Amino acid sequence: MKPLLRVVRLSKSFGTLPVIKQVSFNIYPGEVVGLTGSTGSGKSVLMMLLAGLYAPNAGQIYFSNQLLQWPFNAQNLGIGVIHQKPTLADHFDVTTNIFLGNEIGTPSGMGLLRRLDRYSMNKEAVRLLDSIGVSVKSMHESVYNLSGEKRQMIAIARILTFNLKMVIIDEPTVSLSYPNQQKLLGLIQQWQKQGVSILFSSNNLDHIFAVTDRIITLHAGRIAADEPTDSTNRESVVKTILGSALNEKGLPTVWGFDSYNMIRETAEKISYHQMLLEKDLAAEGALNLQLTEQLAEQLRTVEKTNLALIDAQRRLLSEREGERKHLAREIHDQIIQDLLSINYELESIEGSKKKSVRQENLAEIRTAIRELVINLRHICGNLRPPTIDSLGLGAAIQSYAKNWTARTDIPADVILDEGLGRLPELTELSIFRIIQESLNNVWKHAQADHVEIQLTHTTPRMLLITVRDDGMGWPQEFDLSKLPEKGHFGLTGISERVALLGGRLNLRRGETEGSVLSVEIPHPKVETLA
Repeated sequence: MKPLLRVVRLSKSFGTLPVIKQVSFNIYPGEVVGLTGSTGSGKSVLMMLLAGLYAPNAGQIYFSNQLLQWPFNAQNLGIGVIHQKPTLADHFDVTTNIFLGNEIGTPSGMGLLRRLDRYSMNKEAVRLLDSIGVSVKSMHESVYNLSGEKRQMIAIARILTFNLKMVIIDEPTVSLSYPNQQKLLGLIQQWQKQGVSILFSSNNLDHIFAVTDRIITLHAGRIAADEPTDSTNRESVVKTILGSALNEKGLPTVWGFDSYNMIRETAEKISYHQMLLEKDLAAEGALNLQLTEQLAEQLRTVEKTNLALIDAQRRLLSEREGERKHLAREIHDQIIQDLLSINYELESIEGSKKKSVRQENLAEIRTAIRELVINLRHICGNLRPPTIDSLGLGAAIQSYAKNWTARTDIPADVILDEGLGRLPELTELSIFRIIQESLNNVWKHAQADHVEIQLTHTTPRMLLITVRDDGMGWPQEFDLSKLPEKGHFGLTGISERVALLGGRLNLRRGETEGSVLSVEIPHPKVETLA
């Protein structure tokens, strides 16, 4: 397959400052490529070059086998561009902005000489906005009066008005709320199914990992990494963003990737101060003092992380020994005693001369053996759910929920995504343990009468796990970080499992009652059913 977009040794400087340096890559039809990097890495400049708004100092861009000459009109080539800040004509109304440059009119093919069909454009504009969940008071209202988020959604709606071969997206989610971010990610998936190529620039790694096939990481104007999404992970991308030369053994896994943004911002501040230091030696003393303070803050952050890791390791060892002790007690006090009892019964049968007594004793022994097998299966199931290997995560959750309901008398409904599919072994087992611990927490603390467990794919690479109960709900001043001090490690263990998977944990009260635990887990791409 030939690439739709081919970038060859592209370079761009502003004055004597080089921003893009010898950048080369390809994008194929229907491929979604993520672009990430720290502030100042050159992402936005590269996007402006590809949109035809900047001219490079060197290099070429080929689109549909055509060598592009600057300046070029991206829209005429079938390239839609969504900028970080929406580029709208502020004093024009909503409909005019949506169809700007692509107006509906007659006769067709007459360009600016067409007679505009305002009725058809208004009707189509309403349909487009409705399809992405946007409402405005009037289609004739000036976009200048709208919020930044609605302006951005109108800019996205504009992309939907013409035939697309490729969409360039430059950090638009910064101004969007979570629901509209999800709508944009949904549009990216729709475009991909239609064979449209996407270049998606963002520093939100959740979004990058959720929808892309490949991730390009820029560092100091150069491509530092270009890898398939399923072949890399957040830690590797973060290291590349920060320009870290640490090897895999040189850095412990950070307990929760939420902190990487803070580390990245701190590193960027240091880099900025270093640049100023090189340009203005007169300010050396003050800047060195600031750098020292920044480095000290980083060291404090690393020290806190290490202490958290030590505590987690200590707790893990303690819990493992506790589980071994519990398992040994169950085997010794129950299984072994039952086996000894059966052995005594067999010895008594062996010494008995009455056939009727033997038959009665054998029936009792068979019953005892069946109970013994059930107990052994229960112990093995607690160690590792047997159905997860043969039948998958969904069957394991349904089986466990059924047994949990029988044990606790609390009904548990399980709602599974039709396209759940098989996930990596570690991911499946971790998700099962999260649900297992969540149900255990409901049983012990929630005083609930009903539980709902739901697994839904929000994207082919992002699984949302929701455990919802109708119990007493989380306390108003609930603080997850203080639970270990009180000896409660269940939710802490869940948060650590989620962090190790690179996911996100959210605890909230239900809309009317009870509590909701939701977890978003990234994983290699799963092809969902159409």
